[in-house]
Amino acid sequence: MPTVSVKWGKEVFPAVEIDTSQPPYVFKCQLFDLTGVPPERQKIMVKGGLLKDDADWSTVGVKEGQRLMMMGTADEIVKAPEKGPVFVEDLPEEEQGVAVGHSAGLFNLGNTCYMNSTIQCLHSVPELKSALLEYSQSGRSNDVDQTSHLLTVATRDLFNELDKSAKPVAPMQFWMVLRKKFPQFGQLHNGSFMQQDAEECWTQLLYTLSQSLRSPTASENLSAVKALFGIELTSRIHCQESGEESTEIESTFALKCHISHEVNHLHEGLKHGLKSELEKNSPALGRSAIYLKESRINGLPRYLTIQFVRFFWKRESNQKAKILRKVDYPLELDIYDLCSDELKKKLEVPRRILRDEEGKKLGLKPSEKSSSTKDNDVKMVDAEGSSNASGESSVGTSQEATPSEKEMHLTGVYDLVAVLTHKGRSADSGHYVAWVKQENGKWIEYDDDNPIPQRGEDIVKLSGGGDWHMAYICMYKARLAPM
Repeated sequence: MPTVSVKWGKEVFPAVEIDTSQPPYVFKCQLFDLTGVPPERQKIMVKGGLLKDDADWSTVGVKEGQRLMMMGTADEIVKAPEKGPVFVEDLPEEEQGVAVGHSAGLFNLGNTCYMNSTIQCLHSVPELKSALLEYSQSGRSNDVDQTSHLLTVATRDLFNELDKSAKPVAPMQFWMVLRKKFPQFGQLHNGSFMQQDAEECWTQLLYTLSQSLRSPTASENLSAVKALFGIELTSRIHCQESGEESTEIESTFALKCHISHEVNHLHEGLKHGLKSELEKNSPALGRSAIYLKESRINGLPRYLTIQFVRFFWKRESNQKAKILRKVDYPLELDIYDLCSDELKKKLEVPRRILRDEEGKKLGLKPSEKSSSTKDNDVKMVDAEGSSNASGESSVGTSQEATPSEKEMHLTGVYDLVAVLTHKGRSADSGHYVAWVKQENGKWIEYDDDNPIPQRGEDIVKLSGGGDWHMAYICMYKARLAPM
């Protein structure tokens, strides 16, 4: 990588590295960090004129030690009168994001909208941010590899930067480490980085954090990510031909909403996703046979992630094609009927209490059964320990929970807090955007570096049926009942 000096007004930056494998726009983002001049205002003089965002470095002809001239004005900080109103720009850096009412946007570093939208959705989970804050440089455990450690640190630092800044952030360090950990995100086509699948980025990042954010003091070395996002499934696998039957328990970070001509609503797609056929060897028959796998949810997370299975491999075009069918999804999701009988029993009392609490707000009389069965349910929960299936809320990685946390129980009812959408016909092209509910209840559309306020009623309209943005991943937050 050549090192150049950059002259900007009276200032000179003597050693700026250029990664020629990345487009010039990334170099401009580096200069933005140094000077405060946004990339769109930068005019950098090179051989043949001004440096364009998508220029080919090999034709630009930048040499080691060359001095480049940059023109452009940085964002001005407006000074308030002595006793006048306080402007956002005058606040300390750590207070600016709070004053704006939402976190900062992220610069697109060249087809990185899949990464930006993933970050914005996960950044909205306060418990994940708390777990990351507890992760220190020296806190790396021996079973976490170096690149996983670096990606965890980069995620923590990027989340902090998003919270503190009112201006768009260039996620350079995070992107570099992500490509090092998962080389598929560094694929090039004609010298430019390729668009990637946001679901793959989401899954890989959560898996990495689940390995690194473990509590060394917990008896089972519990992962904060598993406590927040982990779903436990119990499955019955049955062969009708031979009569063989078995059960298995598995964990996942997301439910699948399968889309077919019969599916019009998320709930229908989830039911389809919990049933599947698989072909495997039958010991009884001595040959391959078809088995039916039927799954039920046996352990609920604090944050429920759902992926709409909109992409499939199209052999003719050799790419992931997209199912455009409209599939409606709600702001409030109840998945009680998708749970195992064991879990349903544990949810009964918290659900009754939740209904009573919500009924009180409407002036309704509470159910008489709530108080009489409450003690039995609490004893059952205590016997189960810290299992997700018990319905007990898990926050962060600490073993010590506050009394209020111990009294909050999962109900199977969830509220929509984030939607990651895709616009286009293929997973590896088009554009990804994050729509995130803020703590104040308002929704923000994060289109890379441009946060745009949106109305809550418009969020559920991202259900597909055309070429507009449609939901690809939905994240729901558990509605808890006090006990």
